[in-house]
Amino acid sequence: MLAVGNRVRTSTDFSHTVRSGARSGRRNVVLYAVKSGQHPTRVGFIVAKSVGNAVTRNLVKRRLREAAAQSLRDYPTGFDIVVRALPPAATASWEDLRTDYMSALRTCAGKLDRN
Repeated sequence: MLAVGNRVRTSTDFSHTVRSGARSGRRNVVLYAVKSGQHPTRVGFIVAKSVGNAVTRNLVKRRLREAAAQSLRDYPTGFDIVVRALPPAATASWEDLRTDYMSALRTCAGKLDRN
C-alpha cells in the first residue's frame, strides 16, 4: 500500500506529469515521469474501462500499486509518476506487470537524468 504522501491525487498533477513528463511504453503499461525536486516520489494510476470490468481494473491497480511500493526503495524522492494500464494488463501475470513497470521506470529515470 502506498502512503498518502506517495500518491498523485489531483487532476492538475496528473495532467502536468502526463503532458510534460518523460514517457516510456511497454506491453502492459505506459509510464510518465517528471522530476519533483527533493519531495517524496508520488505515483498515480490510470486504469480505463478498456482494461476490463471493475474487478479486473481493481486487480490491475492493486498489482501496479505493489510494484510502485517496491520501486520506492530505489527512487524514494524526486519523481512524480503516472502509470497508464493498457488492455493487455488485464491478462498479464504479476511478474509481467512488475517487470514492465520497473523497466519503464528505469527508462524514464534515465531520460530525466540526461536532461
